[in-house]
Amino acid sequence: MNKNLISYCFKMKLLLYGLGIFLNLSYLHGQESAASLFSSANNAYNEANYSVAIEYYQKILAEGQHSAELYYNLGNAYYRINQVAESIYYFEKAKQLDPKNQDIQMNSSFAKNMTIDAIEPLPRSQFAELQFKLFDLFGLKLWAQLSLILVWIFALLFLGYLITQNSNLKRKLFFLSLTVFFLFIGTFSITYFKDLTAKENKFAILFSKQIDTWSEPNQQGDVLFILHEGTKVQLLDSLSEWQKIRIANGSEGWLKNADFRSLN
Repeated sequence: MNKNLISYCFKMKLLLYGLGIFLNLSYLHGQESAASLFSSANNAYNEANYSVAIEYYQKILAEGQHSAELYYNLGNAYYRINQVAESIYYFEKAKQLDPKNQDIQMNSSFAKNMTIDAIEPLPRSQFAELQFKLFDLFGLKLWAQLSLILVWIFALLFLGYLITQNSNLKRKLFFLSLTVFFLFIGTFSITYFKDLTAKENKFAILFSKQIDTWSEPNQQGDVLFILHEGTKVQLLDSLSEWQKIRIANGSEGWLKNADFRSLN
């Protein structure tokens, strides 16, 4: 092989190795920085310096770090300074990542009690309630991870079935792999439909202090009801500066130049 080519390959290997070390160190530095900021934010929160705590938490978000605990702490901090919409928004974000966390659920309820709009949600059918509980059992990421684990287990079991010569063991491995395969189909289906539902059903928190809801995307229609900050709405359609929304009780209408923050 040409000496120049060998030298070039060796230099490239060193460069890639150095780049790998640099990326790993950058990642570790980012992790340490986020951990340090989180600790400082928690200390500020415990000392009732809620605005300072919020600044630290927001810096962590700006670095691209996301977690249910971070959103939960932000929700609590905004709750303490009576910023209702911000508080509800971050509690909702926390629930997306950790839907079964009782502390998040409870504090989210406290924040919603501070809103002016008392909206009773529509009752669900038994099938819809079962579907909701099943989909809400884990977050989307965990359902996806579970699907990946199951497909690997299926692959190993089926490989064992193909390799083994023992007829009794072969039969057991076949039925085990078949069971795991059907479990994978179930978890994959839940992951797919949960992701599809999240993309199709776009929700947001209203940040406008007070806004009229109109029957049409113009002010020639009727004012149906009035909404206030902190209300969770489903975004259905948009037309210029108008946005069609639906609230928890099923009522729909159009808002003009509303200030939203998307949860999707």
